[in-house]
Amino acid sequence: MTTADESVLLLGETPTSDAEAAAEQAWWRSTVVYQVYPRSFADSDGDGVGDIPGIISRLDYLQDLGVGVVWLSPVYRSPQDDNGYDISDYQDVDPMFGTLEDLDALIAGLHERGMRLVMDLVVNHTSDEHPWFVESASSRDAARRDWYIWRPPRPGMAGGEPGAEPNNWGSIFSGPAWQYDERTGEYYLHLFTRKQPDLNWENPEVRQAVYAMMRWWLDRGVDGFRMDVINFISKAEGLPDGEVPPGALYGNGFPHFGSGPRIHEFLQEMNREVFGDDPSRFLTVGEMPGATVEQARRYTDAERREVNMIFQFEHMEVDEGPGGKFDPRPIALSELKASLGRWQEGLASVGWNSLYWSNHDRPRAVSRFGDDGVHRVASAKALATVLHLMRGTPYVYQGEELGMTNTVFRDLDDFRDVESLNHYREAVGVRGQDPAQVLEALRYAGRDNSRTPVQWTDGPQAGFTTGEPWIPVTPNYREINAAAQVGDPDSVRSHYQRLIRLRREHAVVVDGSLRMLLPDDEQVFAYERTLGGVRMLVLANLSSASATVPAQALAGPADWAQAAVLNTNVANPAAITDAGVELAPWEATVRLVDGT
Repeated sequence: MTTADESVLLLGETPTSDAEAAAEQAWWRSTVVYQVYPRSFADSDGDGVGDIPGIISRLDYLQDLGVGVVWLSPVYRSPQDDNGYDISDYQDVDPMFGTLEDLDALIAGLHERGMRLVMDLVVNHTSDEHPWFVESASSRDAARRDWYIWRPPRPGMAGGEPGAEPNNWGSIFSGPAWQYDERTGEYYLHLFTRKQPDLNWENPEVRQAVYAMMRWWLDRGVDGFRMDVINFISKAEGLPDGEVPPGALYGNGFPHFGSGPRIHEFLQEMNREVFGDDPSRFLTVGEMPGATVEQARRYTDAERREVNMIFQFEHMEVDEGPGGKFDPRPIALSELKASLGRWQEGLASVGWNSLYWSNHDRPRAVSRFGDDGVHRVASAKALATVLHLMRGTPYVYQGEELGMTNTVFRDLDDFRDVESLNHYREAVGVRGQDPAQVLEALRYAGRDNSRTPVQWTDGPQAGFTTGEPWIPVTPNYREINAAAQVGDPDSVRSHYQRLIRLRREHAVVVDGSLRMLLPDDEQVFAYERTLGGVRMLVLANLSSASATVPAQALAGPADWAQAAVLNTNVANPAAITDAGVELAPWEATVRLVDGT
């Protein structure tokens, strides 16, 4: 049984300034975005890798789901060291995914169905096989030498010896953030893998080349960009050493490259040079690890013209221990609610939220935040309910609408992701950690969990391919698949359809203020949305045990006992009485009072 906490948090009123009023009309506020990870979505030619024709074959499925935007993870030419986030040609499609003509057909197919396409923009770094870097690395006098970040070894040290790196930063994918180049006798910076050298955004030629490429895509019909780690593009002058956390092998460079000194200048220049006089035509979302609420207000303030919204990571870190994502700890619901509530409050009057539970870099939502066993269906629906009805633009990661779960990893050979493999080598080979414990952490937090093929049918390879998939299908595909859920009113997918319709049909979902209820409750996630005389109550038990909510905890201007039930994930939603309400495990219900 839960305890009541009568305190509430009022999260802002409807924006009133001219700029904010204009932002209210922006199309991306009332839509839902669906992320496609191409190599795992649908394979049309049987080579085991998803492709653009495969995506085109499923456009009717996406239209029927009700989403308004498809965000396409990278399909550019790439050596695939980091599954396409290492780009060797920004203006061509990798043959494994198809052709430029296929991509044009995808854009046309989406537009014909009233949907839009957002491309992944990866411009903090390129592949080391990009012609820009090939030329940059050819000699110290190369014309594009200054397009990347090159530095000599530390004074008095020889290049390549331990500790000779220009500073002590560690790579996000393990190891040092510098790679020594014997031909030119200098190091280049790579915040990710050594095959992903960082571009030098201090060089105006680099910026103009990026802007020209972006305009080229907009001219092809692309409707916006998701900007990969875009807050990393401005580095602190001098690239100073970072503080070395206890037990760490390298310094923490984040304070010197996360939201660096010229980031706002660069984003405003990009907006001006690429999107012109009407940036509201396009959707721009910046992935910004480590960004704070205060920083997000500046990034997403419509008057500043930087980005429409950001992907922040605070609520993604509620299960991370001192050692980060591969040092997991139990999730406290109160901590999760406090994080989401803080962002709702912080961006209530200025800026805009993105709403997501998972993506290609995070484990499956129902396995991480829900109960992927007995209560898989109910918990998948409950998680969707509390997310989609908050203030912001919801993002659905492929398969999330089916309640897909984390996969099964028997041993290290089952992993494909460079981050997981690098972590295992460093944790076991350098730190001497227990291999079994490291493997268990990878099973929980590894990125491959979300990268297994979409489960379309209960047939061979889940209907994803007629060949051997690049990564094995999750074994439960016979139970969890799209064919079994399309048309079933009780399915997870149908629940997502209803939530997406609510966003279109009720202005309170898009424009209403939000009041968090029960902030300290460890079972129940509840909030109230208000717009004029319309009030909506979202009440969800996010636990696998029943929960009791006293009536006084829901007290307010609306009479929730008599309110119409807009959506629920149970056959008979619990009644709200003078004594309160008894919620079944993972029960979620949405009620509406229309005072107009």
